[in-house]
Amino acid sequence: MTLRPLIGALALSLLLVACGGKDDHAEAGHGHEGEEHGAEEAARGEHGGRLLTQDGVTVELAIAESGAPPTWQAWLYRDGKPLPATAGTVEVRLVRLGGVRETHTLVPQADGSLLAKSVVGEPHSFDVEVIARVDGKALRWTYDSYEGRTTIAKKIAEDSGIRVAPAQPGVIADEHEVQGLLTPVEGRVANIAARFPGPIRRLAVNVGDRVRAGQTLATVESNLSLTTYTVTTPISGVVLARNATVGGVAGEGATLFEVADLSSLWVDLHIFGADAQHIVPGVPVTVTRLSDGVTAQTTLERVLPGTATASQSTVARATLANADGLWRPGSAVKARITVEQQPAALVVPVAALQTFRDWTVVFVRVGETYEIRPIELGKRDAERVEVLSGLKAGDQVVVEQSYLVKADIEKSGASHDH
Repeated sequence: MTLRPLIGALALSLLLVACGGKDDHAEAGHGHEGEEHGAEEAARGEHGGRLLTQDGVTVELAIAESGAPPTWQAWLYRDGKPLPATAGTVEVRLVRLGGVRETHTLVPQADGSLLAKSVVGEPHSFDVEVIARVDGKALRWTYDSYEGRTTIAKKIAEDSGIRVAPAQPGVIADEHEVQGLLTPVEGRVANIAARFPGPIRRLAVNVGDRVRAGQTLATVESNLSLTTYTVTTPISGVVLARNATVGGVAGEGATLFEVADLSSLWVDLHIFGADAQHIVPGVPVTVTRLSDGVTAQTTLERVLPGTATASQSTVARATLANADGLWRPGSAVKARITVEQQPAALVVPVAALQTFRDWTVVFVRVGETYEIRPIELGKRDAERVEVLSGLKAGDQVVVEQSYLVKADIEKSGASHDH
């Protein structure tokens, strides 16, 4: 972990201590009769629901979740005694983070309760307004019921490295992870020999030196004419090997130097089994250097006939630009071959995903407030995942340091209080 996230995590912890672990919203009063606050422990009825009482009338309100999709359920009382469900009406109005509004109308049931037909989607985090009419009396209550929600000041979020990006359409790639090896391009390697045998009088280059076409590499004295001549390179490149020493004898036709043009390299990728059936020339390839994780983009040029004898793999070849010379022949690499790209209506980065209870979630930011969004996932690749439900296009999703938001929510206490 870098220093910046560590500082951010400490700042979040200090903020939480300073705030006493409470959500800012729990402190905000509305100043009218029938008001309750989510930060206070609500009175509970015999069915486990929240008791809302006014002028001798009580509505016990709960979310029924046993064995069925969650729905609002209510029971009516006067002076502590149960009333029939037909004695009144109940409507629950919700405002979710971001201003999304829902209305749930409850209707009488044979068991004496009132039940809504509409489902209460997760998270159960909202401002609640309850409108009731019991025996002709109009009643109203408001309270907040938050879960999986926290507030982080903008400056602290920035210093912690928390970054958001909009959920939006994208593509999911069908990718194959493979291993490979870098080799010089055929025809760009020169094995340079002495023209005539004789002692080597001077060497002008060492292994690793860059040379230009026509540059002198060595001077040899010919045994035939007893005169010296120069050995030059026919190509520009890098000296890969030097098989010569001053005073040594250059044999006729013996290779003294190996020079290669490494401005581009072949990357030979080894593909095993049935995967080879899906690999065709022209598909994009991302090559990763094992030494430092640097990546480069290229395109698959050909699939070689036959198989590699040692590994019994199919070899697919691409050319890799190497202008800076940092990709070295003989080095092992890993690569990701993208066979197909499929459009998706909504995607988020894989790094945005977290777990909360038994859900897979992301965190959505509205202003300085962050809240969980349980999501249903579809296809994924190494970087992105398709979202089938739980988000809408444009939602500001935490894509970096999401674990800090999760930690802050867990420290604040993620209640499930209705």
